Amino acid sequence: QVQLVESGGGLVQAGGSLRLSCAASGRTFSFYAMGWFRQGPGKEREFVAAISRSGGSTAYADSVKGRFTSSRDNAKKTVYLQMNSLKPEDTAVYYCAARYGDPLTQREEEYRYWGQGTQVTVSS
Repeated sequence: QVQLVESGGGLVQAGGSLRLSCAASGRTFSFYAMGWFRQGPGKEREFVAAISRSGGSTAYADSVKGRFTSSRDNAKKTVYLQMNSLKPEDTAVYYCAARYGDPLTQREEEYRYWGQGTQVTVSS
């Protein structure tokens, strides 16, 4: 069982930055690949980023590539999403999710555990 709690969301102006954190419970955090997803107003939830168990491999949606970076600290059982050059279209509820084992995947049905989400609002 893994419980995930996101934090770090908020209101930021376009061009600004935010860093989201996702803290996990349990003793086997390093067994899980992690993903970030988001759901904007009136939209379906979509893949944002994924990071492997070791943190050595990452994957990003084309819409955030070059602006967002995911990292993790297995000792702290935390995964991060650094978001730079934010745009109004990045406004969404951001979720972290855990998937047992690798490889990386963008398929949300592959992720078993989900956080409650954190709101990110980017003003123009």
